[in-house]
Amino acid sequence: MTAPHDVLGELMRGSLDHCVKCTICETFCPVSNVTPLFPGPKYVGPQAERFRSDEPSPDASLDYCSSCGICTQVCPQGVHIAEINSQARAKLKQRTGLKLRDQALVRPDLAGTAGTPAAPVANWTLGNRLVRTAIERAVGVHRDAAMPHYAGRTFQRWARKHSSPAGQRRVAYFHGCGANWYEPHTGQQAVELLEWTGCQVDVPRGQRCCGLPAQSNGMFDVARKYVKRMTGTLAPAARAGVDIVGTSTSCTLMLKREAREILAMEDDAELRMVSDRVFDICEYLLALHDRGALRTDFQPLPITVTYHAPCQQQGHAIGKPALDLMALVPELRVIENDATCCGVAGTYGLKKEKYDIAMKVGAGLFEQIADAGPEFAVCDSETCRWHIEKATGVHSVHPIDILHRAAGLAR
Repeated sequence: MTAPHDVLGELMRGSLDHCVKCTICETFCPVSNVTPLFPGPKYVGPQAERFRSDEPSPDASLDYCSSCGICTQVCPQGVHIAEINSQARAKLKQRTGLKLRDQALVRPDLAGTAGTPAAPVANWTLGNRLVRTAIERAVGVHRDAAMPHYAGRTFQRWARKHSSPAGQRRVAYFHGCGANWYEPHTGQQAVELLEWTGCQVDVPRGQRCCGLPAQSNGMFDVARKYVKRMTGTLAPAARAGVDIVGTSTSCTLMLKREAREILAMEDDAELRMVSDRVFDICEYLLALHDRGALRTDFQPLPITVTYHAPCQQQGHAIGKPALDLMALVPELRVIENDATCCGVAGTYGLKKEKYDIAMKVGAGLFEQIADAGPEFAVCDSETCRWHIEKATGVHSVHPIDILHRAAGLAR
């Protein structure tokens, strides 16, 4: 696929001249603070990009950037550091080639389709120490990295049998790969909670991957194909003026902003139409609350939970709506973690050469959760939840799980 004219990319690169080398991005970077293998976002971003105008940078250290996006968020000059690094990595991958492991990790929809019918075997395989050691040696996926658990059923199968009652407003549910193949209960909770608060919920069929794993691994052409297919699936809802609500905060960010900026798809009219209608579910529910349209007759929930806002959620620039929503639940004690990143960054922490870095990045968060001793560790991102649960032993859930319980919907 031919890359479109990169209008926003030119604007992002133009932001280089705003860098004053204040090193705030270096201070906040979770990766460069735990390993010398990554010299920091300023070095591989604004500083190195000035020498990449004609030739790709030979410096492979930029591949150790986790794409968490924190550098862009904290830059006081508005330099698009993470986005520049992502585009530079894609050029690096074109020159050096792609590992078989990375090509497999960027297609979670294919893995879900293949593994679901054989869920017991797949789960045993991914949980067996000897098999995982062999996989690590053969393809480079770390033996201790948290892997998803196949549910053996799909959310789409449940949705096809479910009839949503008429409501005061209509939404389309964007479930992502995680809810479809690994956490169908999260999808069901989201639909039931939206219905409880007065929404009629449509679930567009044919949803696959949003393209984020491919983008994060520098496979932009593959990512664009996924984005085109996903936006084609959601476009009828957007065209009808229906809001699109998602439970995967990384997937919603991908369609909201990252595909337009990083993949140079700003000129894609269908993507623009869809992205203007996409909301993260906590963002959407809090907007209802601000308009006085959210049910708040939650039951008391006398438990303690911790809350970690993952990097992709913070990339939405919407605050932390999950905290505001959980504050509506009587007797619920919420401890907010102040760690910036859990370390996994999608597929980053699964890789043999990066797993130890991911664990060091997340060490502070894991310690905070252990000290709190919560019933649940709450987090908006599925890959972060799996990583946190594996590292701490504390069951990790989506904020919707807590609200679903407080609404009296848990069975």
